[in-house]
Amino acid sequence: MKVPGEAWLELRAVPDDRGARYEQRAIFFPRGLTGRLYWLAVLPFHGAIFAGMAARITAAAEHHDDAASLDDAASPVSASPL
Repeated sequence: MKVPGEAWLELRAVPDDRGARYEQRAIFFPRGLTGRLYWLAVLPFHGAIFAGMAARITAAAEHHDDAASLDDAASPVSASPL
């Protein structure tokens, strides 16, 4: 996406005592007045956009984790002969 400045999005999963915590951070360094006006124009929407994105990403991760747990539970355990 072309913006008047430098922008990137950091996404990470940080291990914690309950599994992992999802973190995301949008970083924008505006270039000139155009960049500052752009940031002020999009700022009100970022809360809703990034909250929705975080909710979808964590829901997908939890669904994937639940499916993996079910696959592990359904896998037959083979015993080796003595």
